[in-house]
Amino acid sequence: MSEQQKLAAWNRATMVPGYDSARWRQDACKAWIGWSEYGNRGSQYGWEIDHIDPDGGDHAGNLRALQWQNNVAKSDGRLVCVVTARA
Repeated sequence: MSEQQKLAAWNRATMVPGYDSARWRQDACKAWIGWSEYGNRGSQYGWEIDHIDPDGGDHAGNLRALQWQNNVAKSDGRLVCVVTARA
């Protein structure tokens, strides 16, 4: 993925008041992700670019950032939230 696609996916993640949105966000499952942890499956804050519609291509509207375990767990195009934020 290009840096532009990476940024487009990141920008779809949820900004959380009180946290630097350039460094920290939450994915669609409310799992924390860290900008610098892109592609890092060894980190609880690691994330990957998900295709919302598996057949929808690589355009910005079809990309989102997901915590890596949530991305791996996604099945048949349906989001499965295995990692969420702790309150």
